[in-house]
Order: sequence, then C-alpha cells, then structure tokens
Amino acid sequence: METMQSRSTPQSIEDLALIDDEWSVTDVVRRAMEGTENPRLRTVMAALVRHLHEFLREVRPTDEEFELGLEFIAALGHATHATNNEVVLAADVLGLSTLVTTMNNSTVGGRTPGALLGPFYRANAPRYQCGDCVVQDDAPGLPLFVSGTVRATDGTPLRGATVEVWQASPVGLYDNQDPNQPDRNLRGLFQTDAEGGYHFRTVRPAGYPVPTNGPVGELLAAQFRHPYRPAHIHFIVAAPGYRTLVTQVFADDSDILETDVTFGVHRQLVGRFQQVEAGRSPWGDIPAPFYTLAFDFTLEPGVQTFPRPPID
Repeated sequence: METMQSRSTPQSIEDLALIDDEWSVTDVVRRAMEGTENPRLRTVMAALVRHLHEFLREVRPTDEEFELGLEFIAALGHATHATNNEVVLAADVLGLSTLVTTMNNSTVGGRTPGALLGPFYRANAPRYQCGDCVVQDDAPGLPLFVSGTVRATDGTPLRGATVEVWQASPVGLYDNQDPNQPDRNLRGLFQTDAEGGYHFRTVRPAGYPVPTNGPVGELLAAQFRHPYRPAHIHFIVAAPGYRTLVTQVFADDSDILETDVTFGVHRQLVGRFQQVEAGRSPWGDIPAPFYTLAFDFTLEPGVQTFPRPPID
C-alpha cells in the first residue's frame, strides 16, 4: 500500500515560503496573516509586525536581551491585580497612553483636551449634590473649592451633564492605596445645574509617585527618571449626544509640570489653584485660608461612552 508521502508530488524547496535570512522573516509572517477576515485587525497586525520587526533589526538585541524583554512583559502581568494595573502604568510612563489620548482628542473647535484615565479610576463613585464635599475623613491640607461650566462647542450650557472626579489625598495617595482612607474617599459624581454649572468642595491634592515596587519602577530607576506626577484632579465629563471627555486639571504652581512621569500635562489643562488668605469661601462658609479652582469644560457632539475601570 502506497503511503501519503510516496503518492505526493515532490515540491521544489525554492518554491516554499521559508526563511532565508533576517529580512525574509517579516514577509513570511505577513503572508501567514493575510487570511485575517476582520479588515481592521488585518491592518493593525500587519503594521504591528512590520514595526516590531524593524525595531528588532534596529536595536539588534542579543538572545539574552530578548529574554529580558519577554520577562519584563510577563512581569507586567504578574504585577497586575485588583488594586494595581501595571500594564496601564507601563503604557503611561512610556508616553503611549498620552500619545493615543492626544491623537483621539483634538482641540479643534474649542474642545477641552483629553488626558489619561490613569490606573486609579474606579466605578461606583458616590453621588453628590453640587456644593457637597467629597472629603470623607479628616484629611490634612487646605480646602479647595472647584467650580466651572460645561458647554458644547457652540457655547450652549449643558444642563444635567455628569461630572465625575477623583484625586489623590494631600499625602499623595488614592483611597485604594491608603488603608487609613474611607472607601472611595475623594471621589464623587455630580450633575450640572440649569446653567451647566458644577461646584464642589474637596481638599487640595498633592503630587505623588506612581507605584515603583514593580517592573515599571525598575525601568524608571534604570533610566534615572523620577516617578512623580504633578498635583491634579481627574475628571470625566459626559452628556447624552456628546463625546465623553476624560481629562485632568493640573496645579499651575507645580514644579514638575514639564517632567510629569506620564507626560500627561497638556498646556490647556493647567488650572489656576488660587490661594485665598482672607475672607470666606464662595459657598459652605469656610474661613480662609483655602484654594479655589475655576475650570470650564467644552464637549463636542458625538456618542456618550464611559471608560472601563482598570481596577475594582
């Protein structure tokens, strides 16, 4: 009985799509993916392979260096858990997150720039009325009164828009990092009033280091980079019929605006944290000293969506 091998027609090795040298690898891989039905996936993967292969040909890693790179990627996954997303953090400190955010959030038409969601966004923020305080403990530091208006790009005030905020404490920790803070402290969700206005009370946040006890921290140390972010408040601003804005507002008196470890400071997102030394607060009847921050947001027409929290 004839075997399959004896019945098959011999092929010329020269006609097979095999590897000849380092330059032929890319073409063989590209051919293998040509049958991808999803056109966007086909485009993305072809570009990814092309650029990754060119990267390797440029830096020419040794076998040992390549193994170290794979170990770093694996370590990002091992360091990701319910309260820390090391993969997001790596994308942040490499500037990838900021680049994608900037590409997808044009300021054309007066739209407020976007900024990083960051690794500390959590779902189910407490709901408050405008004027309420998001501080749930006896946090040190001076009070901060935040106010502003949400408008469309045509200037129309947006009534009932959602304004969600979260921030680090005056000692530079988010609630999920600090066992001494109440759960979901310094987080809140507000609705704008009839004039599109919002206002709330908090405490002035501090700048803080990103987590450095994982592979990202080791990378920053090897690059002699500091791990700090300038003081800021995160915002998600959303309204039906408009593109959701994910952004941050930074303290103008920070001395590390230019060296933010995540490269996230857009020029238009630097807000004036004004210290008031005398008098009483705009609302709440709190005596000075305190800070005020007035910041308006402009949304463009589009589809309202909400980001997926990177942690619980």
